[in-house]
This record gives sequence, C-alpha cells and structure tokens, in this order.
Amino acid sequence: MTDRDRYTPGPAAGAQVRKDEEKWTLILVRELHHPPAKVWQALTDPAHLSEWAPFDADRNLGAVGPVKLSTAGTPVPEVSETTVNRAEAPRLLEYSWGSSTLRWELEPLDGGTRLTLWHSIDRRFISWGAAGWHICFDVLERLLSGAPVGRIVGADAMKFGDWQRLNVEYAEQFGVETPDWSPNAPKDEA
Repeated sequence: MTDRDRYTPGPAAGAQVRKDEEKWTLILVRELHHPPAKVWQALTDPAHLSEWAPFDADRNLGAVGPVKLSTAGTPVPEVSETTVNRAEAPRLLEYSWGSSTLRWELEPLDGGTRLTLWHSIDRRFISWGAAGWHICFDVLERLLSGAPVGRIVGADAMKFGDWQRLNVEYAEQFGVETPDWSPNAPKDEA
C-alpha cells in the first residue's frame, strides 16, 4: 500500500465564505509546519505546483507579469492567459485564474506558516472549491514534509471517495446545495 492509498483527508474545516450580493469568496486557512520561504516556493515554482496544485504554470509565479495557467487533471487542459498582479515574497501572491482571483497570504507562525487563500468563485461551486482546495492543501503539506502522495485534482479528485464527503460537509457548513458532481450532469445545473 502506497502513501497515496493511505491518505484520507480529515473533516471539512478551516474554510468560510464571504458573500457580497452575487460575488462570493471562499477563504481557506491552513497552518503548515514549514517556514514561509518554503511555502512560497511551493506556491510559485512550476515544478512544485505540478506536484499539488490544480493547474500548471508556464513560468514562476514569484514575479508580476503575464503567465499561462493550464488546468490539471482534465482530459483537455484549459489554458488561461492571466497576470500575476502582486508577488511580495514570501508573504503575498495574487493572480487571476479564469474569471477567479486567487490571493495567497503567508504569515509566519511559530516556525511554520499560516496560509490563507482568498478565492473568488461562482457560488454554485463553492463547496466543490472548498473540497478541492482541502485535498490540494493536504497534498501540499505532505509534499513539503518530504512524503509526497502525488497531485489529486480534477477528475481524479472527484473520483476520490473523500472528495464527495468533503463536498457535502462544506455545503452543509456554508448552507448551500451540493452541485451534481457526476460526469453526466448537465453543465448548466447548479
């Protein structure tokens, strides 16, 4: 049995939603046992991103300017031409991904880092996003600890039994309905 086979995410925790009319922001907080510089590298270096993030980057995200992000774990990668708007190592990173804005804040915390992600997201998929990022953060923590389990994103994450559980738990916490996650669901249903 591999480390990946033994991986089971804990209960839904560390997430909240901010609502401003139709604009929703998912806020996820995770305390990592690694210094901000090491976490920063994992958030910006394309080689590190390819081990845990739901997208690949065509360059290091640690500098302001244009970048291409490609979805990972999808049959055909969707490429977004975007811009890193803020890159203040090792404390703040902000860029868009498709129609979403991602803002990463890193705070030193007793030899570790409090990582906060602010992700503007379509309200219909808020529980999906929380479940997906929960798993990504778990994979990130294991990568930083030297015990990688491999990226679990996209269709792989949705097939992963605990993703469905997390999706339901986050939906309950946020007071939203869970979208139909089956591959045959009509695309316009929420």
